[in-house]
Amino acid sequence: MDIPQLSPREWELLLDTAAAQAGHIAALLDRDMPTTLVDDAARAGVRLLPRQGELTPSCSCPDWGYPCKHAAAVFYQVARLLDEDPFVLLLLRGRGERELMDELQRRNAVRAAADDAAPQTPAPAGPLGVPARDVYAAARAGIAALPAPPPEADHPGQVASFATTGDPTPGLDPSALEFLAADTAARAARLLRQAALPCDVPHRPPGPASLTAAEDLVRLAAAAPPSEVFTRLCRHAGRTPHALTRKVRAWQQGGAAALQVLDDAWDPDPSQLNLAREAIKQAWEGERPPGLRTTRNRLTVIGHEVQLRLGTDGRWYPYRKEQGGWWPAGPADRDVTAVLAGLLASLDVTPTPRPAP
Repeated sequence: MDIPQLSPREWELLLDTAAAQAGHIAALLDRDMPTTLVDDAARAGVRLLPRQGELTPSCSCPDWGYPCKHAAAVFYQVARLLDEDPFVLLLLRGRGERELMDELQRRNAVRAAADDAAPQTPAPAGPLGVPARDVYAAARAGIAALPAPPPEADHPGQVASFATTGDPTPGLDPSALEFLAADTAARAARLLRQAALPCDVPHRPPGPASLTAAEDLVRLAAAAPPSEVFTRLCRHAGRTPHALTRKVRAWQQGGAAALQVLDDAWDPDPSQLNLAREAIKQAWEGERPPGLRTTRNRLTVIGHEVQLRLGTDGRWYPYRKEQGGWWPAGPADRDVTAVLAGLLASLDVTPTPRPAP
């Protein structure tokens, strides 16, 4: 290959073109040949990339192809080198990297000094700007006041009916859709009421608690009518109607906390159980207080199918033996004697506790 070197005049044009833009110098420092530099140099009359006639191969091998495999290998190698390092091309044109960069930095410094020495254009006379408060006040003056918020709804509106005429769509239960729509509307109303309360309201009620999927299914079952909806919830939960009904009763007595007491047994501090036993002993008079058998967090009344369960929230939950299992039997209370008295009264059992002073 015969690639001619640039003449001194062509080098001057190329260096002036490269130094005219800081981006050209930055790209060369990053080992990149910017296409803008190639185009700018071509417009100045300097052709950096070799012409077709400058890449005429010469090889002594007997290969009849053109180019021969040796020349083609040289072309590929040159292309790889030029892609990795643009200074290889500039070296082929006659100058090395260090010489070029020193000259570009010198010309860049001369250009910067000339720019600093040039007279500066004075800033236009007049105000520097408008205060931001004036702009803001002018903008507010043209904005109409927001309308008053609508009155708060006492209850969610009536949901649309999903009943259809003719044969129902397979797999579509209109009653289930209506139930879910009503539940969604009720939850949305609660969230809106919560969000509308000012942040500084004393005793601001907490927002709706986050429920697990299993807890939310029980919540839905507690609100579902005894219909196909409840049956479908049973199938989804993988439970019999008897088992889900038991969970529903627990939910109705105390929500997610009552569900935990229904399903989980735990080991409380022994002092909590001792205090409960002592309170029961002090509350009864006349006959002996009911005998109790302790199993973890559960106090079972001996001789009667009733039980007290201590929750992690510090409240006592009443249970009664029904249908071969323990079922929730009322709301929870922190007063263990009141819960036990209510259980025994439901069975019409004496003795009764002494009234609290």
